[in-house]
This record gives sequence, structure tokens and C-alpha cells, in this order.
Amino acid sequence: MFEYELQQLRSAELRREAANERLAREATRRARAARREAVGRAAEGEVHPDHRRRHWFTRAA
Repeated sequence: MFEYELQQLRSAELRREAANERLAREATRRARAARREAVGRAAEGEVHPDHRRRHWFTRAA
């Protein structure tokens, strides 16, 4: 009986941890979506949005 109760407690603890991890992932996902939306609104008026583009090769002479 004691082992069964321990297993039930552990199962409940794992469920709580999983729920907390899901909430954290959802919060991260919402924060990313809000950032993307803010960047999208800020970039609407830009003509050249890639002005910070990285140049991978040196210029030819």
C-alpha cells in the first residue's frame, strides 16, 4: 500500500511539473509572437528593411 501511495504522489508531481512546463512554453511562444508583431508594425514604413544585412564576402576590387 505504501508503494502505491508513493507512486500516486510521484505521478501527481510529474503532472504538475508537466503543466508548469507547458505554461512556460506557452508564455515563451506568446512573447515571441508579440515581438514578431511589434517588429512587423515597426517595419511597415521602412523601404529597405535589411539595412543591417551581413555581408558574407568581401567586395571585389
